[in-house]
Amino acid sequence: MPLSSEKVVNVIGHINPDTDSICSAIAYARLKREITGENYVAKRAGQINAETRFVLKKFGVLPPDYMNDVRPQVIDIDVGRVKGVGEDISLKKAWELMREDALQTLPIVDESQYLKGLITIEDIAKSYMDVYDSRIIANAQTPFRNIVETLGGEMISGDSDEMIKTGKCLIAAANPDLMESYIEKGDIVILGNRYESQLCAIEMGAKCIIVCDGAPVSFTITKLAQDKGCFIIKTPYDTFTASRLINQSIPIRFFMKSENLITFGLGEFLDDIRDVMAKKRYRDFPILDWNGKYFGMISRRRLLGARKKKLILVDHNEPSQAVDGIEDAELLEIIDHHRIGSIETMSPVFFRNQPLGCTATIIYQMYKENNINVTPDIAGLLCSAILSDTLVYRSPTCTETDRLAAEELAGIAGIKTHEYAMEMFAAGSDLSSKSPEEIFYQDFKKFVVGEQTFGVGQITAMTSKELEAIKEKLTPYMQKAMADHEVSMLFFMLTDILQASTELLYYGSGAKELALEAFHLPKDADTIILKNTVSRKKQIIPAMMMALQEE
Repeated sequence: MPLSSEKVVNVIGHINPDTDSICSAIAYARLKREITGENYVAKRAGQINAETRFVLKKFGVLPPDYMNDVRPQVIDIDVGRVKGVGEDISLKKAWELMREDALQTLPIVDESQYLKGLITIEDIAKSYMDVYDSRIIANAQTPFRNIVETLGGEMISGDSDEMIKTGKCLIAAANPDLMESYIEKGDIVILGNRYESQLCAIEMGAKCIIVCDGAPVSFTITKLAQDKGCFIIKTPYDTFTASRLINQSIPIRFFMKSENLITFGLGEFLDDIRDVMAKKRYRDFPILDWNGKYFGMISRRRLLGARKKKLILVDHNEPSQAVDGIEDAELLEIIDHHRIGSIETMSPVFFRNQPLGCTATIIYQMYKENNINVTPDIAGLLCSAILSDTLVYRSPTCTETDRLAAEELAGIAGIKTHEYAMEMFAAGSDLSSKSPEEIFYQDFKKFVVGEQTFGVGQITAMTSKELEAIKEKLTPYMQKAMADHEVSMLFFMLTDILQASTELLYYGSGAKELALEAFHLPKDADTIILKNTVSRKKQIIPAMMMALQEE
């Protein structure tokens, strides 16, 4: 999955894609890459049917990635690539990083880059202003290296990776006699260069002495500290400054927010996260990548700069047949052979619409117009699309241009059109293991005429026996499909390729009456058999639209 969609142009066919929709998207994306050198990527708006799967496998082409919604996503905005930090860094280090990069929020990650928590400028300020506990350094299990770093010091004796787990922090401002009354085992003692104070602290069991003002530490004190297991840190700061700074050595994990974090993924839609962000008072929100690892940070302001996804539509031009969210995408081109629907664009687009039997024929023409070599695999895809859409030249939508294109492409691909077509249709018509839903949506489109919305699906098979089995599955399913799509009528074409005929199933108020009127059949007919009818685009839809307009 790409980390940025900024320069990607998606070439996509209609929902419930057929062979033309998939193959034309693949072929046109490759053509555009050849012409421009830019990143044109084929996508699919639905599941691949058995026929198309056979075609792709036959010519060794991988199926396009699935894209069901083209609304802007998090990946379409400029995510702030704020580097995550480890949970053991000091408050002082975190503050410096945030000040240096003008950050309000710092993400904390583990070694594998999974998010562990967040800390804000406000959290750091509160940690400095509200802490009065002399044991907080131990409670936070602060590493000694944090103290060395925070105090700009030097570890004279001891292990800087060890963590402080017990004791309090104090300043040795009194004489040794008084010091004995308040120094306890495990304490951290801030002191000056007085030998007797250093000696007293070590003898009383201090875990660490911090020698200020850069004062030298004698060999005797160093040796005694090593024998007693007492660490020595030397700092150039005076005792006042050291005492103010030392709490800034506390690791940020002690103050970070680690529960109920609000995170978003790169694939989440901006429409979905905008409301969540508005309800929370956080300034920044962490983003996780496709593997759930920390990726970056976004703020509300960054939503304003969202980039629209760039699209090229092939084999359709109606919103009802397009991928979800198309109104929020930047439409660049449309390549189609269907009627022109009601799609609207914000700016002019390249629109190529020709009365041919297949979009693949148009795309083959464009390869030749641009003097781009058609490779055998692309030739195989384009030829398959033409044979499928025209039902091996039997469809009334088929033109001589389609037939010539298919034969030329077959020569490049090394196939014989009729033999290959029968093999392809046989692969596509084996639907015995498919559910009614899978069969219904294999090739289904919605149409709008005035205030009427209706859907028409189609399946092709080699024998009437296959179609009868499909009919038994589909007839009870159509009621559910109608409710799912909120259409007034549903139709389904059971097309016998060899007989060039179609049985039209219907469901919904007025559906039967519309079909009978559209095809001039007797009003008492229960079964609608349409001889010499195989094309939804050129035979079924025009007849129905004319009948609806005459009502």
